[in-house]
Amino acid sequence: MGWDYALVHLYYNIPPALLFTACYYPLCTKIDVYKILFLVIIAVVSTTPWDSYLIRNRIWTYPPNAIVGPTLFRIPAEEIFFFIIQTYNTSLFYLLASKPTFHPVYLRGEKLLHDGRRLRLWRWVGATLLVVAILSGIGLIAGNGKGLYLGLILVWAGPFILMLWVLAYQLLINLPASNTLVPIIAPTLYLWIVDTIALRRGTWVIESGTKLGWHLWDGLDVEEAFFFLVTNSLIVLGLVAFDTALAILNTFPHLFPTVQQLPSPLQLVKALLVSPSRYQDERIVGLQEALKRLRKKSRSFYLASGCFQGRLRIDLILLYSFCRVADDLVDNASSGSEARHWIVKLTEYLDICYARSAEKSKSRNLFVQSTFPAKAQSALLLLPTAYLSPTPLYDLVRGFQTDLDFSTPGRYPIEDEPTLQVYGSRVAGTVAELCLELAFHHNRGQTSEQQRREIVQAGGRMGIALQYVNIARDIAVDAKNGRVYLPISWLERIGLQPDDVLKDPSNFGVEVLRLRLLDQAMGIYEDAKRAIELLPSDSRGPMRVAVESYVEIGRVLREPGYKLKAGRATVPKRRRLRVAWTALRRG
Repeated sequence: MGWDYALVHLYYNIPPALLFTACYYPLCTKIDVYKILFLVIIAVVSTTPWDSYLIRNRIWTYPPNAIVGPTLFRIPAEEIFFFIIQTYNTSLFYLLASKPTFHPVYLRGEKLLHDGRRLRLWRWVGATLLVVAILSGIGLIAGNGKGLYLGLILVWAGPFILMLWVLAYQLLINLPASNTLVPIIAPTLYLWIVDTIALRRGTWVIESGTKLGWHLWDGLDVEEAFFFLVTNSLIVLGLVAFDTALAILNTFPHLFPTVQQLPSPLQLVKALLVSPSRYQDERIVGLQEALKRLRKKSRSFYLASGCFQGRLRIDLILLYSFCRVADDLVDNASSGSEARHWIVKLTEYLDICYARSAEKSKSRNLFVQSTFPAKAQSALLLLPTAYLSPTPLYDLVRGFQTDLDFSTPGRYPIEDEPTLQVYGSRVAGTVAELCLELAFHHNRGQTSEQQRREIVQAGGRMGIALQYVNIARDIAVDAKNGRVYLPISWLERIGLQPDDVLKDPSNFGVEVLRLRLLDQAMGIYEDAKRAIELLPSDSRGPMRVAVESYVEIGRVLREPGYKLKAGRATVPKRRRLRVAWTALRRG
């Protein structure tokens, strides 16, 4: 009996597990726990027979003075724990690296398969190479010589990797290296060091007759290095396959009308077996365009979106895309008449969406394709109007009319504080209400009707608060465009007119009013934020991140000497991450 192997875990494997757990805990969701448990069970079940065979045939051994004693099929308890802790650590590393990733945009349907990179060719090239590797392993085993250990690794792991590659090749090829190669390489390098220490101490021994005798470096046999590379590859490929299945389930409601919060293994396999010819290429392209708009236009909401899960995340991104496109159609119009034209067309679009007609889907498609610019069409076609109330959307379009009033020379429509509140309610309070409707739709039965009314009311007020922050941030930018959203009544009280703001948006009086607007925003925020805690549990933390990320802009604006970027105050990336982290830890 000895403690050497247990001490390897205590010194080298458990500390990273504790660190990763502490880092990921605020981000962890039920589906993440499901993934890890799923992978751990598969790792233990699939590795136990193979490891037992190696021990029984003395390909590797454990000195009695290095292990505590209890075994399962001759496998020491410490080795079983290694299966678990390695899978756990590598899985958490992967989850941390891939948390912001929006997996649906990496799928490719039949058309995209042929128009983009030749994914099918890569699929079969990879499969062929893996088959060759498995056959090589069989040859090494048949030789029963120094290549036996390497051959057993290839024959054991090869079929699993082949299966995962064939099923999840799209994401494995398309995902950034930070989601695939890095979560494989970093844990592998670390375990190579741990393995070198253990081999030199004699914690476990590889018999000389079954290995090639080559070393990656002094003390580390190439077979051991290859083993850890392969096992970490299996873990990451398994996680990517899991995420591929989830992406398919969540992206294509026409294939899977309902998806369980924790999909069964059978449902996951069904998703992986769906032919790409059944994917909706237009939906994938629309999601790609929506994500691009989000990343470019709103860093705060882009950060927050990574905390939402499944179909709720997809629909929130699509909602933002619609709001952004609709706003740009009006704001970027070359004339007031063109802007009014788009307001009319957006209203007609909503009329079609909410018409009680069996042909409304076809009518909507024809109307959008014949009326709106190509780059705007996907945002309108993919808006999930089936479970969004019409009133907030109509009010949002009415809010654009206020922006349009600025096109009249000398016209400043924000006359007083009530006018400002109405404007904020229409352009931001409505969006908050729509976001909440999506949260309720995707988390049915978790809130009462009374709670919903209270949350929606508070959400509308929170939207106004965030719009006030937006106005306070953009005073200089709006002035360049001939717009002043500070109430005229406020300006007159300190002896200013809107034209004074246009000439010098940084004068002292304007700064005083900026702080006044921010004070009002913070007061509304403090009053409304308590309702966030009434939200369904899966939406509570992410919604808190969305709100706090934007409110932080207001906090920056209240600090002396805040930095400007393109005329706007910005929140440094590290600070945004810290705000998101703190917001998630509260719940």
